[in-house]
Amino acid sequence: GLTSATAKTSAAYNSIDVAIDTISDAEQHDTNLIAMPGVTENTLTNKLISVCEERGDALAMIDLDGVYFPASEGSTYINPANRNGTVATARQNMIDREIDSSYGCAYYPWVKVLDTTTSRQVWVPPSVAMLGVFANSEAESGAVWFAPAGFNRAGLSDGAAGIPVVATSQHLLSKDRDTLYENRINPIARFTGDTIVAFGQKTLQQKSSALDRINVRRLAIFLKKAISMAANTVLFDQNVQTTWNKFIAAVDPILNSAKAGLGITEYKLILDETTTTPDLVDQNI
Repeated sequence: GLTSATAKTSAAYNSIDVAIDTISDAEQHDTNLIAMPGVTENTLTNKLISVCEERGDALAMIDLDGVYFPASEGSTYINPANRNGTVATARQNMIDREIDSSYGCAYYPWVKVLDTTTSRQVWVPPSVAMLGVFANSEAESGAVWFAPAGFNRAGLSDGAAGIPVVATSQHLLSKDRDTLYENRINPIARFTGDTIVAFGQKTLQQKSSALDRINVRRLAIFLKKAISMAANTVLFDQNVQTTWNKFIAAVDPILNSAKAGLGITEYKLILDETTTTPDLVDQNI
């Protein structure tokens, strides 16, 4: 329970706040996905998204507040039947927060997993399962640019989470899923036969564009990182044709591989005197 807490009033809040600061430097911590399972305090989850956006090379997966009220957060007095929040509240909270970033994503509701160590079933926030789904999707497809959603790559009850998922804290009707998705919250749906599937892949970007999809944002992150690493190899070389050709030789295979793997349909790679003009050369740019 970190409601109304600050770094000065809560050791738990401060610890998480410092942890986010710790991973804010992209050069020190190479990652493309960051989550804080169970941390639902708005200021902290907002900060995680901001850090990922500033890094420019990672996606924040946040858990939303008010979706489920576990006993561990001082909710022992709540009847287990009344632990769930509502889709309407989740929708309104998202509207009120006014988050607008393609570097964040969120899921709803919580899921029940089998703890194979203790043979107990426990409720966990959606990020716990979805981290596994992202990894499974990448392993199944061989790339980050395939959607971590749907029956083929995101069947949680089929083992896509890497842990046994046996239930969802709420059964979402079609209208519930639509309400969530329209407000950029990805539903985890339970279909006939208790099939549980991640049934959305929106980022938290408000404007409709390619980057309001998780797989496109992750594609952009992947290419940006790979091309930056290639650029570093020629960073202090002479700004001449030979160096340009060296850069092109390093980057073209990256883009060609992404095209062959269905990440992009076409690309154009230009580095010559039209992009690097004599004036830019004179300025050491």
